[in-house]
Amino acid sequence: MRQTSRVSQLTAFSFSLCAALVLAITMGSVKLAFADAPAKDSANQATTKIIDMSAHALAAKIATQEIRAEQAVEAYLARIEALDRQGPRIQAVLNINAQALNIAKERDKQVKAGNIVGPLHGVPVLVKDNVETSTMPTTAGSLALINNNTGRDAPIIARLKEAGAIILGKTNLSEWANFRDGDSVSGWSAVGGQTRNPHSLDRTPCGSSSGTGAAIAAQYAPLGIGTETNGSIICPTAMNGIVGVKPSVGLLSRTHIVPISVTQDTAGPMTRSVKDAAIMLSVMAGTDPRDSATADADRYKKDYAAELEQPIKGKRIGVFRAVQSEHPEIIAAFDEAIAALVAQGVEVVDIEEFETPDEFWGKALQVLLIEFKHELNAYLANAAPEVTSKNLADLIAFNAQSDRELAIFGQSLFVDAQATEGYNEEYQEALAFLREATQAKGIDKLLSDYKVEAIMMPSQTPAFLIDPVYGDSFAGGFAGAGWMAAIAGYPQVSVPMGTMRGLPINLSFMGKKWDEAFLLNLAYKYEQASQKLTKPELAQSAIEQSHFNEAMAPFTSQ
Repeated sequence: MRQTSRVSQLTAFSFSLCAALVLAITMGSVKLAFADAPAKDSANQATTKIIDMSAHALAAKIATQEIRAEQAVEAYLARIEALDRQGPRIQAVLNINAQALNIAKERDKQVKAGNIVGPLHGVPVLVKDNVETSTMPTTAGSLALINNNTGRDAPIIARLKEAGAIILGKTNLSEWANFRDGDSVSGWSAVGGQTRNPHSLDRTPCGSSSGTGAAIAAQYAPLGIGTETNGSIICPTAMNGIVGVKPSVGLLSRTHIVPISVTQDTAGPMTRSVKDAAIMLSVMAGTDPRDSATADADRYKKDYAAELEQPIKGKRIGVFRAVQSEHPEIIAAFDEAIAALVAQGVEVVDIEEFETPDEFWGKALQVLLIEFKHELNAYLANAAPEVTSKNLADLIAFNAQSDRELAIFGQSLFVDAQATEGYNEEYQEALAFLREATQAKGIDKLLSDYKVEAIMMPSQTPAFLIDPVYGDSFAGGFAGAGWMAAIAGYPQVSVPMGTMRGLPINLSFMGKKWDEAFLLNLAYKYEQASQKLTKPELAQSAIEQSHFNEAMAPFTSQ
């Protein structure tokens, strides 16, 4: 739940691998070493095949018994073992579900009995560690929650299980979803340390869904869950070069998810293909009586995968030039993306100007601080009995006594939130101001004034360097206006758009509330025409990336 610098005031790590697996790492892939060479080659090919598969392709193979769910889980566990705390040390995964292999075996038995549970039967999923899962603690990256074993599944997790998915493990995140201090380091938590971007390991995976973004890019699983308050799905998907969906607030339940904001929080899919994201969103969406924001979810949710083939010819799309950044490489990629949609019959209209009203960012922070204190106190009151910090004041005191917690940055946002006085008249006025600025005078106005059905823009600039001394910098500036969709509670979809100097850049579509189906349709049509997904190189730094490799070496005459 990442706040940009403009709002910046705003474990046990256990793997249950079969003893028979002997790992060897070659160019970032895992080989399974067995006694005889043909078997070794065959196993390696099978593992690579599984890791490269989309979730929907994997589910189809499992359903026909061409691949076993157990085999898929083993392949991904081996990949994590080889790359996460060893090798390049991406550090994206906090915990592995000790039951994953047994659940996979049960899924295989169900297939043999002709019982396909759902569209994700046997498919592994990684979950951001602020979403509760019944077999692992939910820490939000904080040592204060290291024993937060609630034994509960968040409703979105229960829905995934009912669709046949296998919860593989929990991913690292920017601690407390990047809402602890104004000078944070995205991707760092006291529990998980620093997650690194698999495209260039010295660069940020962005926050706060950093671990999920890096893990899906590094092919630790085909499906991942992130959460967003203000950019925490869109930024990690952009900087890791994958697909992300920030749904309308209220489409997915927030019950049993560590909160920041009752008006902005939402979970969402993070995947390597738009179709996988659409299937995952269809499974997770729905009304939850315990979350009043979802009252209309059942009425508005759709089979999003079925909507992907709807024609887009004649659709009018706003091209948000005002937020395309000043980078020639990003603008060139954006122009190419526009051309790919125009070639499919889309009409485009440039949007050259947009300004946020005065006092916007101050009020945006004020609302989050007030909501955070209220919602977090309510969550902690129902945390596991072993959690001794029962409110925000307790957390502040806990952190003050922990050298590790405060080793990288402080807790200024915690302190400021603690000083707030609840949902008073001033809060209500600030919230109304923000909603008008981002809805009636924001996205709704842009759609109406330009007579368009959606807005497209670059998602964000490429990943900046990890810097534990000065914190997040966004040194390349900003692109996109994801904050508008986030604060409005409206949907946004991000999809790979190529690279800038070897680092991923993404394209985003945003629109009116409940319009996920149309945005996914646009993203899918663009994805299929462009094929811009880029596998990470696991380079130690930009100097070692293939984009720069030759230029960084001394000149040699031919």
